[in-house]
Amino acid sequence: MMELLSPAGSREAAIAAVQSGADAIYLGYGKFNARRNAANFDDNSLRETVDYCHLRGVKVYLTLNTLLSDSELPQAARLVRMCSRIGVDALIVQDLGVAEMCRQVAPDLPLHGSTQMTVHNLDGVLACAAMGMERVVLSRELSKKEIRYICRHSPIEIEVFVHGALCMCYSGQCFLSSVIGGRSGNRGMCAQPCRMKYGWSGMADGYPLSLKDMSLADYVKELNDMGVACAKIEGRMKRPEYVAIVTRIYAKALREGRNPTPQEQEELRSAFNRQGFTDGYYQGRTGRHMFGIREKEEIPEKLFAQTRQEYNREHPRVPVELALQMVEGRPLRAEITDEEGNRVYLEGPVPQRARNRPITREDIRRQMERTGGTPFRIRHMEISVGEGLALPLGSFNELRRRLLDGLSVERVKTPQRREADFRSPAKLTNRTEPPVYTVSLRTADQLTDELIAMEPQVIYLAPDEILSNRKQVEKAMDRGLEVCAALPRIRWDEERPQLEQELKALQEMGIYTALAGDLGSCTLALGMDFSCRGDFGLGVYNSMTLEKLREMGLISATLSFEQRMARVRDLSKCLDTELIVYGRLPLMITQNCIIKNRTGQCNCKNGNVLTDRTGAQFPVLRARGCRNEIFNSRKLYLADKAESYQKLGLWAARLSFTTENGRECVRILERYQGRGSYTPVDITRGLYFRDVE
Repeated sequence: MMELLSPAGSREAAIAAVQSGADAIYLGYGKFNARRNAANFDDNSLRETVDYCHLRGVKVYLTLNTLLSDSELPQAARLVRMCSRIGVDALIVQDLGVAEMCRQVAPDLPLHGSTQMTVHNLDGVLACAAMGMERVVLSRELSKKEIRYICRHSPIEIEVFVHGALCMCYSGQCFLSSVIGGRSGNRGMCAQPCRMKYGWSGMADGYPLSLKDMSLADYVKELNDMGVACAKIEGRMKRPEYVAIVTRIYAKALREGRNPTPQEQEELRSAFNRQGFTDGYYQGRTGRHMFGIREKEEIPEKLFAQTRQEYNREHPRVPVELALQMVEGRPLRAEITDEEGNRVYLEGPVPQRARNRPITREDIRRQMERTGGTPFRIRHMEISVGEGLALPLGSFNELRRRLLDGLSVERVKTPQRREADFRSPAKLTNRTEPPVYTVSLRTADQLTDELIAMEPQVIYLAPDEILSNRKQVEKAMDRGLEVCAALPRIRWDEERPQLEQELKALQEMGIYTALAGDLGSCTLALGMDFSCRGDFGLGVYNSMTLEKLREMGLISATLSFEQRMARVRDLSKCLDTELIVYGRLPLMITQNCIIKNRTGQCNCKNGNVLTDRTGAQFPVLRARGCRNEIFNSRKLYLADKAESYQKLGLWAARLSFTTENGRECVRILERYQGRGSYTPVDITRGLYFRDVE
């Protein structure tokens, strides 16, 4: 049966989840998790919670799902070894370098790929499997058709979110909070700016980025039947009562093979909602109906009080079997076993011949069944009693207590796991020559003769743009320039055949290099014998991630633009590295088309600009597959600060062109090459000169 996984942002929330029927909980410890503002756990509370859960047959997964720097990895390694020793059942990770570190220091501790890895197709799942992960959490945007296909072909377990908040952007690809506010969702500090007001035509008068919470309570049986291994409830920032209510309702629906009742649906809404719930992504029906905000509502005190009363008492959930033998002249013998194979055997006092009424099987059964207040319930009891024997009833009470105590000890024993010291990558000497310049173009119209004549080292362009403008692309190739196919940032499995056809056509043109920003695209490109360059979506934040990408076969990697220049300089660059030094930084990529939501019809070709409360204007552009990309209102500009990036040991500095026309692209490249005087208006230095939380 599908596992039910509940959030635990605090010790009380963990208890609420367990007593309400969760099969597993996930929680954070320290600062290396995607909900750093939750209460989280310290050493003592983590150990106590792991024992509490294991005693009751509940697994504990620890979130280590943020991007970490080289200086943070040693501390994270100590945390991982500690988690392995106390028996944490798995780690949930985002960062490829963190995953490699975990494999190094605690090789027997299972790893799960976080939804922050943006795994949204089978190729991405296969990449996670090749890294030794046992489970991966899919992106929330996938439809049931896509989930079913992945489950059918996946070699590892698939986990799916079924209830809770929806991010507007694909998880792991959102930079809105960091770029405009310095608080990174990839570092566990998202400020949720998507929940604020935005609008069109210069007016921030609505909430076009605020999605309703998802609820798939009506589809738990369907998910179970299609092979989903784990149903996940979002909410580590939510109160324990919320966790208990949602867990209880999903647990009952799953185990009883039914949909929630009308009363249960109302309880879900009362616990938390944003103008109702949505199943739009799961059903493949996006649109304005999926959006909502948190309205001020009275806390359902009566429901919450009843819920607290329920989760604050023990609900026996561990079935055990007991065998007892009472034979004249021999010590009382008893054995208790659980479903996990734990066994405790004990002996008690020697029974005597009864002077009055002998003890009966029913007398013993009544005493041994008294497990109230413990996690255990007697599922089956086998009692053998000789004729005419007697023992004080207190003897059986004592024996029962000792058996349950002994079984408790067995159930919380920590597994024997290997561990090793952390070994940071060898420090490599940085390049001394300045980086070459590469350009990424949004359209082939930007690939003018003038730009080609300036000879950027690499030209990144989408496959369909290349194929629709072959003549101009071939001009660049004839000049000896590398043209690299920029693969779509998001690509579902149903979109793979069309992309494959395009890539084969590119190979016929002589293009054999691809830019990939997610694990699925890396797998596809390498599998088709392309040389693969890594894009910013891979979240390269430390030297171990670079090592992993080199091991996978990539020839270069674009570094995260969420880190300071000093960190970029200090990376051990075992692979050619590239840094974005110009352009509108990408803030979001969305499955839900806010352009169509605005007008009720497709309107991609016209200028679409989103406005926030400060008046800042964010271009919204079409992404492949009728998706949207939202870009920063200001352009990253470092041409006048060339010394800041030219001595970092980079292979390349990239100019990312989005809304620029062909002439503007040329003038900007000229400026970076040390000629001309053009400077864009309304510029930013990005995050390279300030720390990101």
